[in-house]
Amino acid sequence: MIGKRFLRFIKGYGRHFVFDEEDAPTQAKNYLCGLMQAKKKNMERMAEVVPESDEQALQHFLANSFWDEQAVMDQVARDANRHLGGHPGSALLIDEAGITKKGNKSVGVSRQWNGRLGKVDNCQVGVFVALSLGTRVTLVDRRLYLPQAWVEDPKRCDEVKIPKRHRELKSKAKLALEMVRRQRSLGVQFAWVGGDAGYGKNPALLRALEDDGEIFVMDVHRDQRVYLEDPRPQWVERQDAKGRVSRRLQAQEPAIKVEDWKKAQPPSAWTRVTLRESTKGQKRVETLHRQVWLWDGREERARHWHLIVRREIDSPKEIKYTFSNAPAETTPQRLAQMQGQRFWIERQFEDAKGEVGLDHYQTRGWVAWHRHMTLVSMAMLFMLQERLLQQEAYPLLSCADIECLLARFLPRRDRDPEELIRQMELRHRKRQRSIDSAYRQQWRTDSAASTG
Repeated sequence: MIGKRFLRFIKGYGRHFVFDEEDAPTQAKNYLCGLMQAKKKNMERMAEVVPESDEQALQHFLANSFWDEQAVMDQVARDANRHLGGHPGSALLIDEAGITKKGNKSVGVSRQWNGRLGKVDNCQVGVFVALSLGTRVTLVDRRLYLPQAWVEDPKRCDEVKIPKRHRELKSKAKLALEMVRRQRSLGVQFAWVGGDAGYGKNPALLRALEDDGEIFVMDVHRDQRVYLEDPRPQWVERQDAKGRVSRRLQAQEPAIKVEDWKKAQPPSAWTRVTLRESTKGQKRVETLHRQVWLWDGREERARHWHLIVRREIDSPKEIKYTFSNAPAETTPQRLAQMQGQRFWIERQFEDAKGEVGLDHYQTRGWVAWHRHMTLVSMAMLFMLQERLLQQEAYPLLSCADIECLLARFLPRRDRDPEELIRQMELRHRKRQRSIDSAYRQQWRTDSAASTG
């Protein structure tokens, strides 16, 4: 039964939750069950549905107890690798998730770009990597991005207990590179690294991946400049008005924006490609392909990469530009399929937010944020395993289906009528305390104004 399989899955990670409190494995189990069972994934609602759980105990487990969340995350990655790694189609996908927050107390919160909303918002931003194979994907690592305003404010960092080793400004691209390298160090096997233009626009990341021996397929912006011929950088000397001589590299060919190159192509240059089978038929796009040169103005040799331009058949104005350093003989169809694989990490975020509360946490601290994301990743790994186990009997089994089944078959404390009444009364008492507090504050404000 699925409920027993889930409890066995959690027990398999039990050694990572051993610390000085005896009930640590129990709290890990309660938190994970709460992620699967509660409609709202906050501590109060989780404690209402999970037997023998307690809101304060869950808070303590997440924020203050002594267990190594990175060790758990690494185990999730190794277990995911058994299912999805080691194949020609295995990919490590990079993406970020913006999580809207009110106020300025939550770690890393700032006015910054929220990709989910498509605008600047008061939010936290987490950078994630996921292991993917075909239509299957699961999260395997996470990092919280710290804006500069946080790094420069030691008091603020102290309040949310950011370890001193993490109090440095790191770009999202650098966080992504660290995670790619960590996955390799763990033995996770993937054939290429994929990401959107937020990461592909960073030439230092692409060069670092290539220098590490990684194959990448990364989107870039439409104003990205390329060379259609080898720019053959050469050293030139220049003398300024004071007679000082300087040397710098200079390209021997002109650069062009990828959008301008695309516009110059005739309609016959576009090739129709089938990306994958979907529930609405075959997913097809049209593509352009050319090998181009990239030069950063500093290296003595330009990089020679693929450029893939993709447009949607039904929405021809929706165009993506992609670089890849895959072997020269890689076909345009294969490159387009590799680029399309990034869809699945976006789908993973939808499932993680909708089914196991990736964005529902109640915590402000650094450690607790990373622990919540680790436990969410555990839950998503179980869902992957369950879908693989049931793929012949139930090929359309979804994460929503699995959450629904676990909510039914795991033990629940809210099936007892007396327990439901007790919980309602407890909620009413909390609401009444909040109401009373608001009136007392208003009375104090009015009194101060009248005596002033």
